[in-house]
Formats: sequence, structure tokens, C-alpha cells
Amino acid sequence: MPPLVSSPKTALVAALPAPWDADAFVQAFDDWARSRGLRLYPAQEEAVLELVLDRHLVLSTPTGTGKSLVAIAAHAAALAQGQRSFYTAPLKALVSEKFFALVEVFGPENVGMVTGDSSVNPDAPIICCTAEILANLALREGAETNVDVVIADEFHFYADPQRGWAWQVPLLVLNRARFVLMSATLGDLTDISTDLERRTGIEVAHVTGVERPVPLHYRYVTTPVHETVESLLEERLAPVYIVHFAQAAAVERAQALLSARVATREQRDRIAEEIGGFRFSPGFGSTLSKLVRAGIGVHHAGMLPKYRRLVEQLAQLGMLRVICGTDTLGVGINVPIRTVLLTALTKFDGVKMRQLSAREFHQIAGRAGRAGHDVAGDVVAEAPEHEIENQIAAKKAEAKGKKGGPKKRAPEGFVSWGPASFERLIAAEPETLTSSMQITAAMLINVIGREGGDPFENVRALVFDNHEPPELQRELARRALGIYRTLKAAGVVELRDGIPKLTVDLQPNFALNQPLSPFALAAFELLDLEQPTYALDMISIIESTLDDPRPILSQQQFKARGEAVAAMKADGIEYDERMELLETVTWPKPLDELLEQAFETFAASQPWVRDFELSPKSVVRDLYERAMSFSDYVAFYQLGRSEGLVLRYLSDAYRAARQTIPDELKTDELQDLIEWLGELVRQVDSSLLDEWAALQNPAELVAGEKPVLPPAPTSVVTNRRAFLVLVRNALWRRVQAAALQRDDELLALDPGVPWAEALDAYYAEHDEIGTGPDARSVARLVIDEEPDRWVVRQILDDPAGHHDWGITAEVDLAASAEEGVAVVRVLAVGRLD
Repeated sequence: MPPLVSSPKTALVAALPAPWDADAFVQAFDDWARSRGLRLYPAQEEAVLELVLDRHLVLSTPTGTGKSLVAIAAHAAALAQGQRSFYTAPLKALVSEKFFALVEVFGPENVGMVTGDSSVNPDAPIICCTAEILANLALREGAETNVDVVIADEFHFYADPQRGWAWQVPLLVLNRARFVLMSATLGDLTDISTDLERRTGIEVAHVTGVERPVPLHYRYVTTPVHETVESLLEERLAPVYIVHFAQAAAVERAQALLSARVATREQRDRIAEEIGGFRFSPGFGSTLSKLVRAGIGVHHAGMLPKYRRLVEQLAQLGMLRVICGTDTLGVGINVPIRTVLLTALTKFDGVKMRQLSAREFHQIAGRAGRAGHDVAGDVVAEAPEHEIENQIAAKKAEAKGKKGGPKKRAPEGFVSWGPASFERLIAAEPETLTSSMQITAAMLINVIGREGGDPFENVRALVFDNHEPPELQRELARRALGIYRTLKAAGVVELRDGIPKLTVDLQPNFALNQPLSPFALAAFELLDLEQPTYALDMISIIESTLDDPRPILSQQQFKARGEAVAAMKADGIEYDERMELLETVTWPKPLDELLEQAFETFAASQPWVRDFELSPKSVVRDLYERAMSFSDYVAFYQLGRSEGLVLRYLSDAYRAARQTIPDELKTDELQDLIEWLGELVRQVDSSLLDEWAALQNPAELVAGEKPVLPPAPTSVVTNRRAFLVLVRNALWRRVQAAALQRDDELLALDPGVPWAEALDAYYAEHDEIGTGPDARSVARLVIDEEPDRWVVRQILDDPAGHHDWGITAEVDLAASAEEGVAVVRVLAVGRLD
């Protein structure tokens, strides 16, 4: 993108001392913080002093002690000295959030961002990126990477089995940089600190173990959750965040609390006033509307971004007294919390049920208590539900002078907890971080492609001079040797004078952005522009390179297997054979064989691609072929609790299609499809695409508080290309239902329209209604445009080719603009004049 236009200096940038003077910087930073109403805590003052003494910094202080302000000081000190600083985080959402925050502090010309699918102002002196981005830069450029300061947020991800390598690699390679390692739950970092000092010759300062400015009070209760909540509200300990370890449980809890009178009439009226113009979609949106109007919020990763933002903003205004959510609040959630109520001290980790680790517990508990608002925070843990019920039953029996009856047993597979478990977690220090180093083909290619140095020595250092124990280092060495032999056999690497060299030029963003995009570009060439399915096939190639949205695919498979079982029963197939055949039924995988063969061919010359998984699937294509709206699709697959994930996937597919497919390969039909997809995402929740647009133009950011209500999307009618697809889809859905003679579905779409009589008359003349590519073409739709409406005629594709039957409908433009979808009303079904 073009360089950003310089803007007037922000207050902090203008205050930075030039030339550099450590004492002047400390004073300037303190003055700037005070001007924003922030008074540095002793731990923050100590951390800033360590930064200006050019030391590494381990900042392991509790939540609420201002680590973000220390990070700003690190960036400011680097900027004042003409240095380049990187901020890394585990999630793209956190990286994006930090990008906008730093743009406000330092100005858009000084801040850039690089994630897996976005690159904004990448040459700026301050860069926000995921940990993997920095790790790959370090592998490619070595110690000479243009990085002077690294602020690694949420550094406890170092121990993540899949991604921890990305937090370790910069420590191993960037021996010229200074590091700020931050987290509320680091544990003992002695070994890592000692190794960092050895590599860089720079002392590591530790600011840790400080007392929270807002102390925490702990208690273990044996009352049912709704009684506990009512008690906390009476004690004025709201907002209460009720922590669950499943999204479904969080929503169910919130709905159960509707009878608890959480908010007063005055509070409910104020909430209704604030959200009066908010567009709640059908499905979960209707549920959330009832909840927030009652003063109850829901917050989890599966929600639409606009819903999460609404809950956050209402909570910050003090309007939500109870929020039900998952333990994702432990990773940067922006919701003010007075009390954390844990419904359990165990969770399912994807493999088994287990008790919370000390790190997980402290990440969650640390969110209680707001600095500057609360004098203390409360952390309350519920006893197991069956124990609470047994205790209540025993008390009732005792009151009647009877002995207690048989006790309710714990569910099968239940992992119990009690007061001792709670006390142990409170007292426990976070577990020591363990190394999770990996070696992949992409990593090896980056190291071999590095300019300068001996590639063998560079790889040997990466394999044997890391944080793994010797036996695991030997395993990494065997892995590296196997990858090297594969690269050499494929001709990607060759020996020149005994030194391995790449035979190909690496793309500038190799292993940084959309790693399978090069494969997609090669696969596009396999398609014929003249094929009627060309546009959808291009989308299928894009979808095969995206991460799997597991909840969607699982529901697609569930639906497909249900339909398969029904068909097999109708065919009289016996049970055992049905079960065997059912194992082969999965979610739709368009172009599966073609893409797998192409992938194998591509990997033969580019073996690094095997580090990444090609995954044919159909979500965008399925949505289009079913001619459904977003809400219809979510309801069809029962994805109400995951609609945020559905929209995020559609948004990623839209960006990938726009960025990856060359313009010369975009036919009119494909361009229509891309425009439709973007408009669909925008109308459901414009925040995803608005954020993307803002990333491309950060100079246009306006300082100030975000409104409670996100801005409404532009009228769907103004994007004529996309709106035309929406209209065509609305008519096509009716054609599909008519072709399958689904009278109930048609009546649900068009109450009062005599569909049954019309179809009886049609089928008296014809055997079927065509649903092939020609039947869906633009030639089969006639539009008469009037100022306030369109009159459209969908011509049916009859076997004789007469094309004298059709559906006549009107499109209400005002209603379409209001609802963000094509509002179509069928006027008649029958012979066309």
C-alpha cells in the first residue's frame, strides 16, 4: 500500500526527548500519563526505569496492574531512540485491537500491522503482529532482522504445544534485540531468563510478585447459582461475570436468570433507550435482545462481533449487572468485572475432563476488580451441582425430622472438586512454562534462504541450541534431516560448494500471509473459464486453503448423514450395512479429487506446502447453492451459538477471494459472487469489514470513545451488483423448493400464495423444473425497475424449453434497505403473459 501521509504529532510523540535522554524520557512519559488521568503504580515506575537502562524485562504482574502502559513506554523509548519495536500477541483480534490503540497514541504514520491476512504500513517503526509473523521474520533474516525491541504479550503461550515455537524462536535468534515478556501468569522464568542473558549479554530485569492495586477476596459457596447471583447483587458486587466452560451453558444460564429480576425498571428503560436503533438478527439476536434489556449480557467467542461489542459497551456504562460467558475472558476481554463467579473448577480440554491449572485459574480470577473503580474484587467458586442438591435435600429432610434419602450421584465421568481444590488453586503459582519447539519445512526454507552465515550452522543452532532437553533435541535433528533430504530431492535446495542454497526465490511474504495462496494461484489455471460452474469452482479453491470452521463442518456432516440414513432406510438397506456406509458420508468437498492431485503435484516441487493442510470444503458455495440468507443458513444447520464463527469464516473467504484471485480471472459471474459475499457479511455485521477498511486507512481513524451502537451498514440497495444476486437468490430458493415439490417450505416463504394449485397445473404439463446452471442464469430473470420497487419475473426452465411459466414478484426497496436483505413478495405463479 502507499506510504501513509504524515499527520500532526500526537502528544506523546511531541514530548519525546531529542536527542535521547533517559531522565528526560521518564519525566516526559510520566507527564503524558498524568495528562491522561493515569498515575503510574510503583511496579510501572520500576518497569519503565528498567527499560531506559536497556535491560530485558520480565513483567509478570497481576491483571489490572497496567502492563499495557509499560508496553507503550517500551514503544515510546524505542521510537525516541530511532529504534524499531514489535508488539506480538497470540490472536489476530488482539493484534488488531492493539494496532488501533497504538495508532491513537503514536499516530497512524508510526504504527503498522502484519497478521496472516492483513499488512498495513509494514515499514513503520512500531509493528503489531502475531507471534508467528515475528518468528518467521527472525528465521529468514537472523540476528540482523530490523527489530530492536520485542514486546511479547501473553507470553505464557510459549508453552502452547502447537504454537509455542513462535514465542521461542525470537529468543533464540534475535540476539541484538531487547525483550519485554509480559503476562499475568508467567510462573518461574529463571531458565528462560538465564538463557536470554547468555545469548545477548544483556541483563534481564524482573518486575513480578507485586500486590494488586485492587485486592481479591475468595469464597467457596454451596448455594445454587441463581441464589448466589441474587446474593451478590444484594451485596452490590456487580457486575458479576459467571464463568462457564461451554458456550451453550453460558446462554442457558443467562436465559434462566431472566426470572431473577436482575435490573430495576429504571435500568431496563435506560438500556432500551441506548439500544433502540440496534439491528438484532433473527435467531440468537432475538434471544440476546431479551437478555440485555433485562440487564443480562452474554459474551463468548461464537457470537457476532457486533453483539460482543454491544455487551462490552453496555457493561462499561454499568448497565449490565450480570454477564454469562466462557473462560475466554482470560485472554484480553474488554469487560469491566467486579466479581468472577466460577460455575466449576474443571473443564474439558478437548481430550478429557480435568481440574483447572493454576495458570488458567489465575487468568480468569484476575479479571475481578476494576482499578480506579473497585476497592476489591471477589472470586466465588460454586460447589458441584449434585453436592449442592444433596445438601438442600438433607436440610429439607432434617427440617421435617427425617433422615436424608439416597444421595444424587455425580454424572458418569465427572471430575470432582471441593474447598481444598479451590484453596490449592488460590495459593498455587502458575506452572513453569515448558518448551514446545518444532521444526517444519517452512522454517528450514527460511533459515536456508537467509543471507549470510553458514546454513548448516544456522540450522544446527536452531535444533541443538534451544530450550528443549537433549533427547527431544535429537528428535528435532532427525526431523530436520528428513525435511532437508525431501527439499533436496525435490530440487528446492541444492549444494553449491558444499553449502545448501535455495533454487527458488522466496516470495516476500513466504510463510507469513495465507501460506497456501501460491497453491491456489497454481490451481486456478486448472479451471476452464467457459465451464458453467467456473465461478463456484474458483470459490471452492479459495475455501480449500482456509482454516476449517469445525462447528460448521460437523453440522454439515450431521445433516448429510441424517439424509443418507433416511435414503438407505427407504432403499431397504440393513442396519449393519447402513452403519458401514455411513462412515463414508462427510461434509461436502467440491473438487476434492482434482485439488488433492494438484496438491500432490505442487508439493513435489514445493514440499514446504506439506506443513499446511489443504482442506476442500463448501461453506460459501453451500450457502450460495442453497440460496439462503445468513440467518436461514445458521438456522438450517443449527449454528446459533457459532454464528460469529460462521461470519468470520465468510469474511475470511471474501478477503481471500478479493486478494488472491487475479483480476483477469474474475468473470462477471465471479465478480458478482464476490460482491454478494462481501455485502452479505457487511449487512449481517459491518464491523468485520469496517475494521478491515480502517486497517487500510488508519490515518482516517477518529479519536474518542466508540459509540454504544456500531454504525449501521450502508443500504444494501446501493450495491446494485450484490443486491441483484440477493434478489436472484431469493427467487432461486423458491425455484429449488418448487422443483422438489416442497409445498410447506414454499408456504413458509410466501403465506397466502396458492403454490400447491400452481404446481399442480405446471406438473400437469411438464415432468420437472430444471435446476441446472442454465436455469439459474441471469437470462432467466427479467427485471422492471421502478422508483420504489422492482418487479421481477423468474422464468422456469421446463423440459420442452418453452419457458412460458414463471414466478412474478416485487422487491420492496425501502424494506430491503431497512432489513439488509432482499425483501421479495411473490405476486403470482403460473403462465407468463
